[in-house]
Amino acid sequence: MIEVKNIQKRFGEKVIIEDVSAEMKTGQCNLIIGASGSGKTVMMKCMVGLFEPDAGEILYDGQDFITMEQAAKTEIRKEIGMLFQGSALFDSLNVEHNIRFPLDMFTKWSYRKKMDRVNEVLARVNLVDANKKFPAELSGGMKKRVALARAIVLNPKYLFCDEPNSGLDPLTSLVIDKLIKEITIEYNITTIVNTHDMNSVMEIGDFIVYMHQGHKEWEGSNKEIIFSKNQLLNEFIFASEFLKDAKEMRMLEETGKIPDDQSKGV
Repeated sequence: MIEVKNIQKRFGEKVIIEDVSAEMKTGQCNLIIGASGSGKTVMMKCMVGLFEPDAGEILYDGQDFITMEQAAKTEIRKEIGMLFQGSALFDSLNVEHNIRFPLDMFTKWSYRKKMDRVNEVLARVNLVDANKKFPAELSGGMKKRVALARAIVLNPKYLFCDEPNSGLDPLTSLVIDKLIKEITIEYNITTIVNTHDMNSVMEIGDFIVYMHQGHKEWEGSNKEIIFSKNQLLNEFIFASEFLKDAKEMRMLEETGKIPDDQSKGV
């Protein structure tokens, strides 16, 4: 579990995050959502140590990541897997070398053991026999799956996914969402997903934090979000008439009726 307690972050005079707290539980997909400039990306960067908060605590299974010694931080970082928005594959390396890279950096395993692990995670993301392909030969969805395989190759306890569906078509996005969800449950990982993809919110959002202008405006599950009366959240999630209709249909399925105030989109 990762706990964020009263996090604050500013750049100069500009406040980016103000007094945000949340609990990201193990074995579930924890989503951070919000419009551009809401603070969600800065919050994730604080959680992985790219930015240091000005105040507050970030606890990895009870250990304060901010104040711990550098050696302890290094050990925590070894337990973090990262799926970057643009996949961040090395163009000059083939698939198996891209995935093996963290193993070469952080383990003293034999070549055979490393390759067994590479092939294991490739099979897990349904890319058997893609070992010798280079990134230029891969589709967008395949690149994301290779990047996901690399993110889990060290068997991390924590998985961070930055806009995992960016640049993907809707069908491929569903495939990536399903993989992230399955891997989270299968390996009992604490997964944090930074996204603005509403399909991801509804499909895999076990726990959702909605950020607005640096504040935590709402939190809950993808089931609870349907019934939220928070106006800012509803305007963000159900911006179009199509999505408003989809919300009403989901509410009808869940309860058999649509409350008057919800049918008006408030």
